[in-house]
Amino acid sequence: MSSSTQEYDALIVGQGAAAFAAALYAARYQMRTIIIGETFGGETATGGLIENYPGYPEIDGYDLMVKFREQAEKYEVPIVDDKVGSIDRTGHCFEAKTGLGDTYQATTVILAVGRERRKLGLEHEDEWTGRGVSFCSTCDAPLHRGNVVVVVGGGDAAVKGAVLLSKYAERVYIVYRGAAFTRPEAANLRLLDARPNVERLFNTRVIELKGNEGLSGIVLDQEVKGSAELAVHGLFLEIGADPRTELAHQLGVQLNDGDEIIVDKQMRTNVHGVFAAGDVTDAGGELKQTLTAAAQGALAATAAYADVSEHPNACEVHAVGFSLV
Repeated sequence: MSSSTQEYDALIVGQGAAAFAAALYAARYQMRTIIIGETFGGETATGGLIENYPGYPEIDGYDLMVKFREQAEKYEVPIVDDKVGSIDRTGHCFEAKTGLGDTYQATTVILAVGRERRKLGLEHEDEWTGRGVSFCSTCDAPLHRGNVVVVVGGGDAAVKGAVLLSKYAERVYIVYRGAAFTRPEAANLRLLDARPNVERLFNTRVIELKGNEGLSGIVLDQEVKGSAELAVHGLFLEIGADPRTELAHQLGVQLNDGDEIIVDKQMRTNVHGVFAAGDVTDAGGELKQTLTAAAQGALAATAAYADVSEHPNACEVHAVGFSLV
């Protein structure tokens, strides 16, 4: 691909709710728009059953993201399944290079890259992902019929994951380092309370993974029923996620103390021509939902359209910063 012939008004990085919503709005503004993202669907695609997205009393998160993508495709927005490795300024435009070696230029950039799942930092954790270690209860729960599994975490995602797994597994342990769950939705906690095959292990940590070619057990930092080792078939990590900030750092985008991209009400960052939306930002506070991510994507695209309207020629944005108000 030649960057001299592949120029866009808006380059959207990511393939989650914020990215697809931004693409939809940008396309309707008749902006030349492209989406580049490594992983389809973001957190929504692996979030399981969704019951709080308007218009759908209930829908699987993956199916919802398919609908998002199909709507973007309806407007002929090209979607590239690749990782953006770097973004630099070239003149008055942004130049992105991908893992496959392609180069793209755009007048504006919308970062909708979401968050990276946290890990325990234990030996074999990466090696055994897909061989007993999982970050997606929705994806892998049906593989554990009659098994014993462990969910690590104390938030709403851990509670939801344990409820789902309890429908397949013989036994589910929730292991959490705290003394109580941290702000799970009341409805999900009621569902957990109704599952007799779920056992809660508070003030407890997983300190070792056991097995040969895959996971066969875990070691805890205290004994449970006379032993610190549990024989398990699956370990599901639901311990949160951190904003993906590599591209933000490259562009000089300002972050808060939680490494979230700071945006104003129009999803503008401190770098002119760079916008951000979704879970990677500080917008919406603690409410990280598909609905809020999509709304932020729409706002980001609208602000990008105003920016491009001021600089109608592709790659003519002035590389200056501004103060958020």
